[in-house]
Amino acid sequence: MSTPTYSGLEPLRIFPGSNFVNIGERTNVTGSAAFRKLIKNGNYDEAVSVARQQVENGAQVIDVNLDEGMIDGVEAMRKFLNLIAAEPDIARVPVMVDSSKFAVVEAGLKCLQGKGIANSISLKEGEAEFLRQAKIIRRLGAATVVMCFDEQGQADTYERRIAIAERVYRLLTEKAGFAPHDIIIDANILTVATGMAEHDRYAIDFIEAVRWIKQNLPGALTSGGVSNVSFSFRGNEPVREAIHTAFLYHAIKAGLDMGIVNAGQIGVYDDISRTADLLEHVEDVLLARRPDATERMVAFAEQFKGASLPQKPWPRKPPGAKATWRSA
Repeated sequence: MSTPTYSGLEPLRIFPGSNFVNIGERTNVTGSAAFRKLIKNGNYDEAVSVARQQVENGAQVIDVNLDEGMIDGVEAMRKFLNLIAAEPDIARVPVMVDSSKFAVVEAGLKCLQGKGIANSISLKEGEAEFLRQAKIIRRLGAATVVMCFDEQGQADTYERRIAIAERVYRLLTEKAGFAPHDIIIDANILTVATGMAEHDRYAIDFIEAVRWIKQNLPGALTSGGVSNVSFSFRGNEPVREAIHTAFLYHAIKAGLDMGIVNAGQIGVYDDISRTADLLEHVEDVLLARRPDATERMVAFAEQFKGASLPQKPWPRKPPGAKATWRSA
């Protein structure tokens, strides 16, 4: 089976045993208020510097999303991608063109040098539109992220995730001419610790869906937006980092190939346990190990608000270092 390869000026190959691929999230107006302000104000020079910082912090792909109601998404995407294409230190990595509007995705893909990634398509508008978009992406030489949505909405259980994943895989390989390694399935990383019991299994069901995809859909890759899992703890950065790190540790073991992350803000799994029972509380939530996990985590998290992690600071990767978010 062919090795998945994406590229900017340089190739990025993904193969069994290769490192987890981190996709920088800071060039996304929905995920970064600072980047959104730069784009809205037309300050593209500084916006380009955000992309550069992500690559320096270890991002191997950059996700670019310019979906903002006050800007022309197509024109903004073209302008930004053309600017970063002129910067060799940024343009060396592949670009993931991210938009909820397919016209923006298509326009962005036409600006790329090398092989990029479309983010994303789904079945929410039915099979005919799904296949139309998929064929355009394939004609433009890109891979695609496929979200686990269908005509009934977002998959939020293990069973719905794997059913949609199998369906889109068959459609793309049998009707749209996609090679399996150009299919990246996003099984929906959803927020845990919301206080709603039906959300308790969101993290573990995602992890198990990834495991199923890797075992049953040969060649397909897996991805997800990692920061979604910790939205319940916005404003509490030490806890969010611990949740992301532990989540990635387990998801990567299950077969997660890549994820959209803040490349400079992930810790080392083994270091979480050095901070007074933090790992136990985090994993109780992520792995749904006890019915009162959310209540215990919310109470425990209060001590970290507005503070850096006590004891030993978490190691950070130097600029240009490869991401290895496994145990130390």
